[in-house]
Amino acid sequence: MRAQLAQFRPDIILIEAEPKEQGQLDSLYSLYQKGLLQLARLPTGRSERYQVGFALAKQLQLPSPKAVDYYAATSQSLLSTGTNIEAYTQDLKLLQATARPLRTLVQHDSLSLYDYLALANQPAMIALLHRVQFNTPALVMNGTFAADGTNTVELGKVDTEYIGAHFITLFYNRNLKIYSNMLRAQQQSQAKRVLAVFGLAHVGVLEELFAANPAYQVVHAATYLKTKTKLSQLHKAGRK
Repeated sequence: MRAQLAQFRPDIILIEAEPKEQGQLDSLYSLYQKGLLQLARLPTGRSERYQVGFALAKQLQLPSPKAVDYYAATSQSLLSTGTNIEAYTQDLKLLQATARPLRTLVQHDSLSLYDYLALANQPAMIALLHRVQFNTPALVMNGTFAADGTNTVELGKVDTEYIGAHFITLFYNRNLKIYSNMLRAQQQSQAKRVLAVFGLAHVGVLEELFAANPAYQVVHAATYLKTKTKLSQLHKAGRK
């Protein structure tokens, strides 16, 4: 996977860590470059920030990956009632039925990690996840959020008539702040080719934001992460 991504020849790598963590990341990366950092001893040493961000930055002789995340937690189960709630829950079930077989297969070594990531980054998967979070919920009106649903985003009073629209806003608010952090990191570094390593839930909305900005050209991960395996081929295998 890293070999494929290296073909993009990025000038800078952006990772899912908050800007306040940059000093710590710089120190860890310095140790990593010298071969003095044992990732196995870090609580999140197996995460993509190290296994992709650090490893690829060192391979390409780049500076420390830049932290551009804005952390906020909102669960998909937060939206639980309202008119047309079935439209949202049906889309959510479709997403789960598509994604869970992949996770099951890779966890049982029936699918390589490379193919898993290549399939997850296919436009169809990204579009489905984007629709579930940023489109379908707008149909849901006159409802309430689940009392036990996770949400750390405070945007003032919830307009229950437009409960679905407010739900979308929670996700959008976080991603707008990530987008701002990404713009700042690129402008400060003056990098021409930027590789952003983020979870799939962010990809659709961030690509949409950058696509609307004439100063940037979006290059999809699928351009480099290619696979002959098809999502449709894996659904039955994942359910066995």
